[in-house]
Amino acid sequence: MSSETAFISALRNLASSTAARGLMDDAAVLNVGGADLVLTMDTVVESVHFLPDDPAQDVAWKLVAVNASDLSAKGASPLGCLYSHALGEDAWDTAFLEGLAEACRHFTLPLLGGDTVRMPEGAPRSFSLTALGQGPEGTEPPARTMARPGDIVWVSGTIGDSGLGLGILLGTRAATGPEADWLKARYRRPMPLTPLGPALAPYVHAMMDVSDGLLVDLSRLAAASAVGARIDLGAMPLSPAYSALAGTTREARMKAACAGDDYVLLFTAPAQNTVHIEAIAKAMGGAVRALGTIGADAGLHLTCEGAEIPLPTHLGYEH
Repeated sequence: MSSETAFISALRNLASSTAARGLMDDAAVLNVGGADLVLTMDTVVESVHFLPDDPAQDVAWKLVAVNASDLSAKGASPLGCLYSHALGEDAWDTAFLEGLAEACRHFTLPLLGGDTVRMPEGAPRSFSLTALGQGPEGTEPPARTMARPGDIVWVSGTIGDSGLGLGILLGTRAATGPEADWLKARYRRPMPLTPLGPALAPYVHAMMDVSDGLLVDLSRLAAASAVGARIDLGAMPLSPAYSALAGTTREARMKAACAGDDYVLLFTAPAQNTVHIEAIAKAMGGAVRALGTIGADAGLHLTCEGAEIPLPTHLGYEH
């Protein structure tokens, strides 16, 4: 049982409550007094989700941002959070708390409590945060399982920035200058436009955030909904910084589509809601792009420049 997918499959026997959504989603939805309480938890681990020399403030920011992104993808408005802190050096922990406070203010996710632990000497740092949100009024929190044939597949924001930023930080991609600095910041400090999810919720069917890579996350959404998806890599939005350093070739687009840590929304919606979706994104200062469609036949299908192209061996990140 070495893979994340196999382990989650084994856990489904334990998650019998309807609130768990069959562990097919990124959050639980618990109905309390007629209102939906959305709960999600993410952990960040040194050398897995952040680099050992990343600034402590940025590590705290990322911990809050990834959870706020999950709430947004369920159309939930933030209520608060609990977190677990692995104690380390006093100066590092103090800087971490500065970043935590900044991120909690930015994402309006107040700290409600948590726990502190002491890690063994030399162990990697690890932090967990549970975020709570209020589900959208008048509609069910959108899930991965709700995509329908005929839906349009959308993303918000640009794809591949964080993955390229990580490559620059690791030294596998040589780059300097303002574009490189911007991409590194995208890895260290994700900036999900969290109010967008609740605003879009009434107009979408399925919705999640892109955390492990566009292709792998879209394949998971399609599988959860028992549908297929066809997207055009040429329509996938790339940032000016990514385009300047990596280009816009088919190979560059494929690398972006398989990179993780984008924390943009991936959602499906009926075609008649296009006007509403585009107007909402524009009003919030964001951008959305239609990538393709949902079909009845299972599987993920890619095109680029009008031609069918094969799937890569690895669609994205998996623990």
